[in-house]
Amino acid sequence: MEGTMLTTGEFSGFETVRYEGPQSETALAYRWYDAGRVVMGRPLGEHLRFAVAYWHSFVMNGADPFGAPTIRRGWMAEGDAMTMARAKADAAFEFFRILDVPFFCFHDRDVVAEDDSLAGTLRRLEEMTAYLGRKMESSRTKLLWGTANLFSHPRFMAGAATNPDPEVFAWSAATVKACMDATQALGGANYVLWGGREGYETLLNTDMGRELEQMGRFLSLVVEYKHRIGFTGQILIEPKPKEPTAHQYDFDAATVYGFLRRFGLEGEVKLNLEANHALLAGHSFEHEIATAGALGILGSLDVNRGDPLLGWDTDQFPNNLHDMTLAMIEVIRAGGLGMGGMNFDARIRRQSIDLDDLVAAHVGAMDLCARAFLIAAQIVEDGRLDAFRTARYAGWERPEAQAMLGAGASLEAIAADALSRDVDPRPRSGGQEKIENMLARFF
Repeated sequence: MEGTMLTTGEFSGFETVRYEGPQSETALAYRWYDAGRVVMGRPLGEHLRFAVAYWHSFVMNGADPFGAPTIRRGWMAEGDAMTMARAKADAAFEFFRILDVPFFCFHDRDVVAEDDSLAGTLRRLEEMTAYLGRKMESSRTKLLWGTANLFSHPRFMAGAATNPDPEVFAWSAATVKACMDATQALGGANYVLWGGREGYETLLNTDMGRELEQMGRFLSLVVEYKHRIGFTGQILIEPKPKEPTAHQYDFDAATVYGFLRRFGLEGEVKLNLEANHALLAGHSFEHEIATAGALGILGSLDVNRGDPLLGWDTDQFPNNLHDMTLAMIEVIRAGGLGMGGMNFDARIRRQSIDLDDLVAAHVGAMDLCARAFLIAAQIVEDGRLDAFRTARYAGWERPEAQAMLGAGASLEAIAADALSRDVDPRPRSGGQEKIENMLARFF
């Protein structure tokens, strides 16, 4: 069966989704996502760089801790692992065609199931990499990023790079090397590391200092290998504060930046930020994007939402236009996503079991993000938002204010000058309500 183009035929009744404009009444049509529309000097599709998540769309089956799977697809049936992996790939690329989406993302375990040995597992991945490459030859969809699943198997219950067992470190190194090779072979623009279990449940049995050193060395090895093989894409870390572990070392953007600085990797590694992970860390999505932008490490986005009533990683498709617009403003302020993109790390709900639910979820999310970006671009181009901010910090533009931040300044000199001028600063309004009222008029 090797190389045979299999198909489950489940998407055969769907036409490619087209842009029809805001007045369209077609259920599966884009009303706002016009990929070729030029916005701020570039096509909208180049700003957004949408991607489908292989795992949520083609692996998740609706199971949760309290119930059995509810979603059944032809490619999820029992059968030979390689045969079913090819069937899944066939379905995936048909789905990419229906959405006319430019990118996809994957974990190694999404692409094909493990074999009984490390060598056999890596052979399966190599074979499926070649198959995906052939699928991509006749598709417009490219690879945004690849990654390794170093969290699902029981061997990773105490972490991958941070595991107390060095054999797990070695297994993980071999797996990441293979996944980086696959990503490069498929022309991926990025490689992502998500430390799903790089953390701890209790300090009683944890040597945190040792684990952080292991994690730093592992990341350094990844960066060194990137340069050795000539991979021109970005290496990305995806922060998350908790779940499945109680305390994860890559808590949020600021924490990861400190980690990168410690190991001298801040110029080598950027961030893949997820909206739901920001919520779990007690932040907003725009906060995390702004933090990464300010630190020069914004790489890519996983666009989804969480449910604040549940408090766990629900990975729902985005549907809040206001919140997404605030996030898009920060993307624009940061100079865009460059080689990154907007991956829908989101899954349809357990009760949404039909194929058109899967299509509709992506169409709605792409439209929402496109509309949010268009509004954000209008707000930025309007100039009043930046004018508010510029006026608020205008005092810092004076030479004497700039001098306080200069290398020749001292605490004693600043204190003496403040005393000599009898400094008596008075509170000034931040005008928050005025700004919020102004932004509301763009919706």
